[in-house]
Amino acid sequence: MTIIPSYQGKSPDNSPSRPDKVAQAKDEKSVLDDPQTVSVTESKARKRSLVLSAQETPADNRSDNALRPQTLSEYVGQSRIKAMMQMSIVAAKGRNESLDHVLFYGPPGLGKTTLAKVIANEMGANIHMASGPSLERPRDIIGLVHQLEKHDVLFIDEIHRLSRVAEELLYPAIEDFVIDLTSGKGQATRTMRLPLPRFTLVGATTKAGMISNALRDRFGFVCRLEFYNQEELCAIVARTTKILNVKAEEKAVQVIASRARGTPRIANRLVRLVRDYGQYQGKDVIDEGTAIAALESYQVDTSGLDSTDRRFLEILIDNYNGGPVGVETIAATLGEDRDTLEDVYEPFLIQNGFIHRTPRGRMATAKAYQHLKRKAPNMQLNLDLAVDPLEEKW
Repeated sequence: MTIIPSYQGKSPDNSPSRPDKVAQAKDEKSVLDDPQTVSVTESKARKRSLVLSAQETPADNRSDNALRPQTLSEYVGQSRIKAMMQMSIVAAKGRNESLDHVLFYGPPGLGKTTLAKVIANEMGANIHMASGPSLERPRDIIGLVHQLEKHDVLFIDEIHRLSRVAEELLYPAIEDFVIDLTSGKGQATRTMRLPLPRFTLVGATTKAGMISNALRDRFGFVCRLEFYNQEELCAIVARTTKILNVKAEEKAVQVIASRARGTPRIANRLVRLVRDYGQYQGKDVIDEGTAIAALESYQVDTSGLDSTDRRFLEILIDNYNGGPVGVETIAATLGEDRDTLEDVYEPFLIQNGFIHRTPRGRMATAKAYQHLKRKAPNMQLNLDLAVDPLEEKW
């Protein structure tokens, strides 16, 4: 997503605003804002809150089509999954068979859709894409599978949201490569079993626990995608800058990668933001200072936290002495619902050691105090208070 920071005064070329930036800003506004219901202040807040969101936006979708790798050799990161897929794809092609069904799960933005397209390219097959919520009725599934040809890849995003009827129709399709059709009513009911070409189902989900055991067991590969490390993100940022024709110094690449929260989608988004900032400032080459200034203008700090993340930590530390405090209380204070808190904000904070999730509630860690430049209390005392006596006894 491309966001144009607002500045007072005139732009570097002494014109009130650049036409291309005005058009781009209007395009973003049409995607994110409803002028009838959202004020200007609220609009800016919503834009900033989406900077570090791992959820795909329309702007991401338009840009990522050019940035997605096409082969396993171009794909950066997830080395264990890549090695496993490489061996299986070579073996399947050698036997002239389709690849076994694959389930990818993990946080959003890590490359599940990209991997599905890479598998199709490596197999030399077509890919048919669908979303779980859109497959509601039997005819949706029937129409989808009857488009398939031999070795094709069927990709279903958010597969955990398939309806029960659609899921049951898929069972024979992915296990025996047949689909059962019924016609008539009552005693006139007839069942027909139609054969399907052998294909590969690739499912993607952010909530593997919501997939039924019956569906999960029918996948030959169940792969969890992990967050990316600094080296991998630097490679992704460098590749993106090259594709977008952005000249960036190595230190600028490292700054962007360090604030991308381990997520390629966010890294690519930050590259576009820094590119726009540098162009607005008249910079031909993005150096370290320009990258830092650009990201700070979008309230992205050195640890990849945005204003909402910092507010979460401030509530824990300033309002509740670092915890433990229940998630419902934090949600009410922050003005968010519990599900958003647990699914969007907490995973990154927990994984990076800013908060603890204890039986009695959430707690700020010494790292959170240090990040907000607060004096840390006796952390051991808080940890003792957070222990559930019954759990300790057991």
